[in-house]
Amino acid sequence: MIPKEKRFEIIHTLRSTYRLCWLLEIAKVSRQGYHKWLKPGEHKARRKQLEEELKAHIIAIHTICPFYGYPRMTVALRKEGYDVNHKRVYRLMKDLDLRSVIRKKRRFFGKQPSVVYPNLLARQFKAEAPNQKWVTDITYLPFQNQFLYLSAIQDLYNNEIVAYHISERNDLKLVLDTLDKAKRKRNVTG
Repeated sequence: MIPKEKRFEIIHTLRSTYRLCWLLEIAKVSRQGYHKWLKPGEHKARRKQLEEELKAHIIAIHTICPFYGYPRMTVALRKEGYDVNHKRVYRLMKDLDLRSVIRKKRRFFGKQPSVVYPNLLARQFKAEAPNQKWVTDITYLPFQNQFLYLSAIQDLYNNEIVAYHISERNDLKLVLDTLDKAKRKRNVTG
């Protein structure tokens, strides 16, 4: 097989006699490759100019949104009209030594802040009488391609399970149903 440079030279000498598309098809080379061979410095200069332009845009976006990593930066550049690959954006950000700022996670679910109740037991897990201290927890159980949620209430006096309830959804109703079962089993007030 003849090297590509030799094929490009042959195409260049025969170009005045034959059509370029025929020569490219016979030589099995691309039109773009031939034109790059004709003007090698022009392509590299244009690529370097595009990369400098991309770097300037990346820096501008990073100053506005410092928490963007390379995937979101790629989306932002595409919105500005640059058709770039995520690997190129990753390389350019690495060259510029830009890293996304990790935002602090907030304990919000929807628009309501989650409620954190005070620790009333203060690690005192012993009870002197029944129904004095109850603890509860929810766990999930894999079952036939789905999850079931188990809510249980335990009495710390003798570690007995006072009540439990199983549901397909992990929600407030699951906990309230478990509490209703416990109240029906034991005579509790307050």
